[in-house]
Amino acid sequence: MTTPDTPSKLPPCDVWEIRPADVPTLCEQFDSLLLLDCRTEVEHREDHIEGAMLLPLQEISLRADELDPWRDRVVVVYCRSGRRSLIVAHFLAELGFQCVRSVAGGIEAWREAEITNTPC
Repeated sequence: MTTPDTPSKLPPCDVWEIRPADVPTLCEQFDSLLLLDCRTEVEHREDHIEGAMLLPLQEISLRADELDPWRDRVVVVYCRSGRRSLIVAHFLAELGFQCVRSVAGGIEAWREAEITNTPC
């Protein structure tokens, strides 16, 4: 996980979901992209995308301030299937985060897409 640097021009954030295959490209375009795992600690220990920050959905309302450095950056959230990450994406947008996207299909779709490299 990196800390934010000078903001790049944000991509249009008129969609909530991003395909797993598009995440590595987004990471190349934006040095300070945050990959956020909103699953439980147990799920994260079992399998996760390298470099992702863990912040479980159950804790997001209490710990959202930890994400403040990424408020004007790209935040990509994932979970197991894409349902929880979509909830977190909407919640962060309501808090004023500029560009939040959910990985469609979650880590299951990520593994199916056979993305093996660490994207960010």
